[in-house]
Amino acid sequence: MDKRGTCGSRMARGVLAPVRAASCAQLLSSSRHCPWKMSQLPPKSAVASPVSESTNSRGEALDNLSMDSFWLEVENIKQSAEAEQEECSLADVKTQEEGEAEAEWLQDAGLAELLGEPAGDKDNLVLLSTLTRTQAAAVQRRLDTYSRSRRRRNKHPVRDVRDIFAAGSSQDTAADKEESSSDPLWHNLRTSNTQRTETQDYSCTIRNPGKEEVFNMDVAYSEQAAVLLKGSFLSESRNLKDGNALTRFKIPKGRLGVTRIGDLSAQDMKKIPTLALIELTALCDILGFELKRNKAAKLKTTEKRLFGVPLNTLLENDQKLLPNTKVPLLLQALLSCLEKRGLETEGILRVSGSQTRIKSLEQKLERDFYSGLFRWDDVHQNDVSGLLKRFIRELPAPLLTAEYLPAFAAVQNIPDLKQRLQALNLLILILPESNRNTLKALLEFLSKVVAREKNNKMNLWNVSTVMAPNLFMHKGLPNKIPEGKEKQLAEGAADVVRMMIHYQDLLWTVSSFLVAQVRKLNESNSRRYQFCDKRIKNLLRKIHADKDKVEKNQREPSKVVKVHASLLLKDSLEVHLNNATRVADVLRQFQKNLCQNGWNIVNTVNLLKCNNSTECTNLLLYEVGGNIGEHCLDPDTYLLDLYHINPHAEWIIKQNPSCPRMF
Repeated sequence: MDKRGTCGSRMARGVLAPVRAASCAQLLSSSRHCPWKMSQLPPKSAVASPVSESTNSRGEALDNLSMDSFWLEVENIKQSAEAEQEECSLADVKTQEEGEAEAEWLQDAGLAELLGEPAGDKDNLVLLSTLTRTQAAAVQRRLDTYSRSRRRRNKHPVRDVRDIFAAGSSQDTAADKEESSSDPLWHNLRTSNTQRTETQDYSCTIRNPGKEEVFNMDVAYSEQAAVLLKGSFLSESRNLKDGNALTRFKIPKGRLGVTRIGDLSAQDMKKIPTLALIELTALCDILGFELKRNKAAKLKTTEKRLFGVPLNTLLENDQKLLPNTKVPLLLQALLSCLEKRGLETEGILRVSGSQTRIKSLEQKLERDFYSGLFRWDDVHQNDVSGLLKRFIRELPAPLLTAEYLPAFAAVQNIPDLKQRLQALNLLILILPESNRNTLKALLEFLSKVVAREKNNKMNLWNVSTVMAPNLFMHKGLPNKIPEGKEKQLAEGAADVVRMMIHYQDLLWTVSSFLVAQVRKLNESNSRRYQFCDKRIKNLLRKIHADKDKVEKNQREPSKVVKVHASLLLKDSLEVHLNNATRVADVLRQFQKNLCQNGWNIVNTVNLLKCNNSTECTNLLLYEVGGNIGEHCLDPDTYLLDLYHINPHAEWIIKQNPSCPRMF
């Protein structure tokens, strides 16, 4: 878990008593009899053959017992549904007409203005100016498809992306149009990004299990993929059961450090899903995969207070008791209970608890959980794990969301591991905040289970095969599994869960290129440009003038800035910046000032520690304002470089919110 991130809260009202593991149910040989279907997304026909061959060869390498846990879990889910006589009423998903999917995508991407719809703000217009070459191509491709469908239905034509920026009068001369088309805005999308990616070094394309490789987050993933496709590269062979064979990736820390989910303000994080959706679509276009999304369906909710309740509703109720709660209290209690006594239990998660007891416990939790009368110490560990999986399955919408569940399942079709992780990283960023936080809490727990493999006999692959049905099967989705594809899709789903568990620190990172796009959006919005009323060349003159000012700042070899810490010191701290000054250096300088200003030595030591760990400082430096809302800085960020990028920001030292306050 990231040192700067907030510590996940856990609420538990007791401990578990040790019990014997329940006996395993009979193995189910096929999933076709299960009323719940797994969501799956086939690739385009152009690339289906090699991907299928790669997946099939991977499956043949596994022994016959490798997927037993998966099918056993499917059977347990089926028995649970039959015991309650549940009807798996599928959501009514209508087939979309041509152009509808593209229109919905443009709306979700924040580009409703391109459809001729009135926009509440200019964000969608500003957004286009921040796109890379591959991202702009993805937007244009969907707009062209939508335009063709509109023309076939004799509707009013939609606006071209370039018309938004070069909206001149009908009296413009050919020379004016030529000048407009040669303006740097679209010229940069076509040429400068191409030149940048062509000179970029993307090494280590052949997977070397066990060897550390670089995971580049400075350049858009779609741009990297476009470069790789120009050459030949090999995909790695997948040994799904051997967790030790997984490639280790390292995110190189640039001069601006690494940004984790949670480091950005809520205002800036709202911009990330839109940018991530456009980038994911561009990446899929380059790789030859069709990014299909389910249309969000309205599912009937229950009158219960815990199980079968939407995440947002749960959190709203929990926040009335504990403000700022980000993960449902029930899930926190279940995970805490298992962490205290269940991690050492052999077969935890795999061995099913009693369905009768689990149903009875669910009813008791509904009645007594919020009153604090529920006794956790009387519950069997395997029953708690059953409650955990039941809580996930009973959510009205899948934890990975009904809309993007097919995309998560489709990740298995990408041959290259690094590109699979790139797609997963973007999908995690697209998820709603409540789903993303809940998923992270679950994955952190699953990592702890894997870490106790010697005692509980649950390795990474075992845990993945058990949890995959609970995450990828949902009674509200009507998708059917193609005949003969059950084993392939089951292994693929388990592989996706395995990647999410093993690479969660990487997946919960916000790529540097996305942060840079957020900065551009904030800069453009602050200038309040009138895109539709003025010629683009006037806009570009102003942009270039502002860039010249920044370039002058970049030539400064040093700078003296003020760092504020009003809660700790009255006066701001003057810091002399040079090319070697990092955030960690400023925090050390601030610590010295605390001692010199008469702080009690005990308070000072406590302030500089977090959870009694000297490795986790209790002080953080934030970048506030300018072209960012609020940004918690990586300790290895070089501040002079950051100043050149955002000279109008304030720098404020705050206490780590995950640590006890000392003042």
